[in-house]
Amino acid sequence: GKPNSALARQLLREQLEDGGWNCEAQLESPKRPRSTRSSFHTTMCVLEGLLDYERAVGKSAAVTRARKREENYLLERGMFRSLRSGEVIDQRWLRFSFPTFWHYDVLRGLDYLRNAGIKPDRRISDAIEIVSKRRHQNGRWPLNLLHPERIPLQMETGVASASRWNTLRALRVLRWYNNS
Repeated sequence: GKPNSALARQLLREQLEDGGWNCEAQLESPKRPRSTRSSFHTTMCVLEGLLDYERAVGKSAAVTRARKREENYLLERGMFRSLRSGEVIDQRWLRFSFPTFWHYDVLRGLDYLRNAGIKPDRRISDAIEIVSKRRHQNGRWPLNLLHPERIPLQMETGVASASRWNTLRALRVLRWYNNS
């Protein structure tokens, strides 16, 4: 509930060379080498955390610089594509959930950019198209999947049903994109 400067400094030290983060970058075991490639899941969680941190304590040149590198990491990949091949990294990222917990999806990534006040550019056009195409005839966005994590209250109706939260997030993202 309170800003944690020690945690923010640790996250800044752990930013990987490609601009993002990976929770397995700090873990090393005989069975698994330390990761050197960023994870969209971890990167998204850190981005949201650093943005909230800056809003709570004020701008920090180091945090802003780290966020910009991280945002560029996502934008260079069109929010869901491999930098090398251009292929979709994970088809599940094209399906929207709520709550997202630690999982990444295109809608979550775009909603972060909107919330951070990033000006949309051509690099997100494919991701915006995915959001638009997911809209059902009733004008709402469905809950496409539920993650195994649980919370003690029901947030949504069920998979394939209209999702209030996905609809809200999608409408905010499309308004942000169309008004830019």
